Amino acid sequence: MAQSYAGRLELTWTNKALALLAGDDGSYQWVPPSDYRVAEVRLLHDTGSVGDVRSKRDRAKDNLLIQGDALNALTSLIELPEFAREYVGKVKLAYLDPPFNTRQSFLHYDDALEHSVWLTMMRDRLTQIRTLLSDDGSVWVHCDDTEQAYLKSAMDEVFGRACFQTAFIWRKVDSPNDNKVPVTPDHDYILCYTKTAGVPPFQRMSAPALLDAYPQTDNEGQRYRDRLLKKNGKSSLRTDRPSMFYPLVAPNGVEVFPIHDDGREACWSVSAATAKKLADSNQIIWKQRNSQWVPYTREWAPTVPERPYPSIWTDLPTTRQAKAHLREMFPGVDLFDTPKPEELIERIVYMASRPGEIVLDCFGGSGTSAAVATKLGRRWVLVERETETVSNWIIPRLTQVISGDDQGGVSEDLGWSGGGGFRSLCVAPSMFEESAGTVVLAEWATNGHLSEATAAQLGFDFDVEPPFVGRKGRKRLAVIDGMVTVDVVTLLTEALGTDERLTVCGMAFDPDARQILREKAPGSTLRKIPSSILDEYVLRRMEQDTAEAAVPVAPVAPVAPVAPVAPVAPVAPVK
Repeated sequence: MAQSYAGRLELTWTNKALALLAGDDGSYQWVPPSDYRVAEVRLLHDTGSVGDVRSKRDRAKDNLLIQGDALNALTSLIELPEFAREYVGKVKLAYLDPPFNTRQSFLHYDDALEHSVWLTMMRDRLTQIRTLLSDDGSVWVHCDDTEQAYLKSAMDEVFGRACFQTAFIWRKVDSPNDNKVPVTPDHDYILCYTKTAGVPPFQRMSAPALLDAYPQTDNEGQRYRDRLLKKNGKSSLRTDRPSMFYPLVAPNGVEVFPIHDDGREACWSVSAATAKKLADSNQIIWKQRNSQWVPYTREWAPTVPERPYPSIWTDLPTTRQAKAHLREMFPGVDLFDTPKPEELIERIVYMASRPGEIVLDCFGGSGTSAAVATKLGRRWVLVERETETVSNWIIPRLTQVISGDDQGGVSEDLGWSGGGGFRSLCVAPSMFEESAGTVVLAEWATNGHLSEATAAQLGFDFDVEPPFVGRKGRKRLAVIDGMVTVDVVTLLTEALGTDERLTVCGMAFDPDARQILREKAPGSTLRKIPSSILDEYVLRRMEQDTAEAAVPVAPVAPVAPVAPVAPVAPVAPVK
């Protein structure tokens, strides 16, 4: 009786079954997956634009620079209808250059996450990216030896081992390293997965040297070479492919079989039917070798000589050249410790996408991926958590790219002279907060000018009793400055009194929320905030956001933890 097996191969780590909440200061806390804040959908507020952009109505079609935590931004792209239409299942390439978790202190971010936090952080973001990828899309994740093996195991779980393509190796230094270590770490990895298993739809590299293998030309100048019709490589024996062992008639009428010089019976490289077609059209070339007739076929040179890219990249610039490029753009400014050269990103973008397709990078850093995507004519979405990085690095850099002032990196090879544009957004703050160990709706999201104006227009008395802001008989009014989800409806209905009904007005809403509201509070309604109020409010908020973006932003206090699930050491912020 055959033995049966149970279980699966997987990587486990501390608190793997829990979820992480990212604080605005870059810290993390463990919470149960059922915590309302885990599935929260935050709005994306406009903060400005550079270059050519569309109307506010079509803002989701613009190149997007989003300031905020990567997971929140990715969730917004998936769940907010205006963005979901543009991005869910449509991102062709996701490139991630996350903090490597090397426990070193960098100038622009602190790369010292505990392993379990780092793996959970990466897993959750990769899961969202998979939803955004097109069926023929791919994800490329930059890493080094610190987490490479663990990251690959986590990516196997998210994408499936069959979708793993390779681990590209990039030489990141090109000068001798004299630090006191046993081995000089001079390379990084880039793990590549496709969303769908099978042959990846990657573009190939130009290889004109391939033409040297076709030394002959016909009367029309086409290059070719003659190749043996007999197979000599793997599966070349008759026992391997018996149907490929058959006779061919030589010019002298003798039957010729595929037989190796040592007498072993081999195979022809084509079927008998194909061989007959070649013979009938005079495409079999017979040559005499050692008084024996040997058949050949004519193989034509490719019209466009190209081959797959190798997995080891030693022909690209290194971190040193990347720093030199940034130094030209930002003279006298302290540089990032780990910038990537534009030529490296150009290769990835060229291999895995075509002009007009969408490139996503949710660890924006110095903005290299967006700069290269612009120059190569791709659409892009760039997410960066740090406000100062966005204002001091990414926006100034991309402004130079769009104006044509940036002539470093790949600009000269591409003949770049400027063009394009982008819209900058920021992730709205959380609508939830913790109060006495309970998660509730934050007062800022359910009160204020928007609530008062909505109550007046809908005929409710403005009566603030959180989370409600209006009353009309037995009906309560809740105005949500954000997206109304199932979780939001649940919290609101739990606060209703006996026989009370509810009108919920929101900036946007999850289609499932309406049905849940009817089930939990029959006679209740959900509607969008009246446009006459919303248009004025959004304009006012955009002006406020733009003004705030022009001055240094004070860090927001991290969300207070709920009752501890498991004791964890304090976690330092990441890039």
